[in-house]
Amino acid sequence: MPAMLFNDTEIERYARHLVLREVGGPGQQKLKGASALIVGAGGLGSPAALYLAAAGVGTLIIVDPDSVELSNLQRQVLYAEDDLGRSKAEAATDRLAALNPHIFVAGYNGAFDASTADELCDGVDIVLDGTDDFAVRYEVNAACVRHGKPLVSGAIGRWTGQVGVFGSKPCYRCLVPEIPPDAETCVAVGVVGALAGVVGSMMALEAIKLIVGAGEPLTGRLLIYDALAAETRTVKVGADPECPVCGG
Repeated sequence: MPAMLFNDTEIERYARHLVLREVGGPGQQKLKGASALIVGAGGLGSPAALYLAAAGVGTLIIVDPDSVELSNLQRQVLYAEDDLGRSKAEAATDRLAALNPHIFVAGYNGAFDASTADELCDGVDIVLDGTDDFAVRYEVNAACVRHGKPLVSGAIGRWTGQVGVFGSKPCYRCLVPEIPPDAETCVAVGVVGALAGVVGSMMALEAIKLIVGAGEPLTGRLLIYDALAAETRTVKVGADPECPVCGG
């Protein structure tokens, strides 16, 4: 990777990273040279995008087909009341660019589906999925497996959240082989707003670890957070030999 120079403003901005042993100058260069695709700019995508932008990830692509609604503001911290009615992709792009003018941010106001998946995933280094639709999650996972991209996946509902990192094997479909018939949505059962911040921040943290090569990412593991009990547990995710996507 070619060396990337930082101007004086960037050096001051990233000072706490530059003195951090696991990041330092080389790690910050990796962040600046990295690109991340964030699918879903909602409760999870909002904090994840904010922290990746603040960390200096050089290119962020935000994908979301929806517009900002008043009920979003309880947990989707990318937006304010002035954004009501705007496309999330546009509003998110403006907010992130204002947060860090040293990065490039692009928004795609459309769906992530079979017709857009390959184009959206092709040129990025890492994908974060914060959507709450299993059909979209399956499309994101399949595209990541096809293109060999690491996938950071998060989910929340009520008071519980989870984060996992998936590669070619095991993939997300190994964890969830079929759409659960009793799958709940936040619209139906609710979600505490601050939980989105916790889990979305964890997603950003896992992405940063993967980019700079620090610590032990949650690859092949699922971290489950019970906010009511203030407890976490981590379970291993094994490759499914019958998986229709990665074949175990």
